[in-house]
Amino acid sequence: MDTAVRAKKHLGQHFLRDENIALKIVESLSDETKNVLEIGPGMGVLTKYLLQSSCQVKVIEIDTESVEYLSQHYPALNGNIISGDFLKLDISGIFQEKFSVIGNFPYNISGPILFKIYENRNQITEAVGMFQKEVAERVAAKPGNKTYGILSVLLTAFYTIDYLFTVHEHVFSPPPKVKSAVIRLRRNAVDSLPCNEKLFTQVVKTAFNQRRKTLRNALKPLCNTDSLDSELLNQRAEQLSVENFIDLTKKIEFSKNNLS
Repeated sequence: MDTAVRAKKHLGQHFLRDENIALKIVESLSDETKNVLEIGPGMGVLTKYLLQSSCQVKVIEIDTESVEYLSQHYPALNGNIISGDFLKLDISGIFQEKFSVIGNFPYNISGPILFKIYENRNQITEAVGMFQKEVAERVAAKPGNKTYGILSVLLTAFYTIDYLFTVHEHVFSPPPKVKSAVIRLRRNAVDSLPCNEKLFTQVVKTAFNQRRKTLRNALKPLCNTDSLDSELLNQRAEQLSVENFIDLTKKIEFSKNNLS
């Protein structure tokens, strides 16, 4: 086993070995992409194709051995390697303009990566990533689907989400025990929601934390739902669209303001 693979196994990383899939992932970025940050490049299977594009490319890698490998084998990066943790990174100073992110994301931190993208939605215009298939399906799920959840709602509010293709286990080293999939998020035209966005996030998270309950019961920690007049409260979280959650947030906000 080579040193980079050995160093990254504990990080939940599986290295993509299929060059055709690597190229396909990079080509999934929009033609308008000018700046791109690759998360967890490892040995650079995506990086080599990113560097062939006209984009300004920066990478962030937490593993020091991989950072050294990238420095030696991809001199074209020329100081654009960030040694650190994307989840702890202040991304405001990475690029002067808005940017895209791309990566073969470690399965064990894919959720936090997606939440960070959501939190930085005004800077990140696009994300193309490899995820565990189950996670990819959850993010791309529509209302009424049993896999529809918190990330489905939050990300759909600000991004158009496309499930691009499934990737089989044998193209990785070491092979994962599950299938993977590539999805793409592209920022939509919504600048802000017509409700309190902090409360919206809280409503969505609270609703799905007790997804088997009707919303009238699931949302009791947030307000006195018995005083709210909404048919939506008789449904479960997985049945509501983004617009439904916005309407519900407005009602809860109005109720809170009247009590204060």
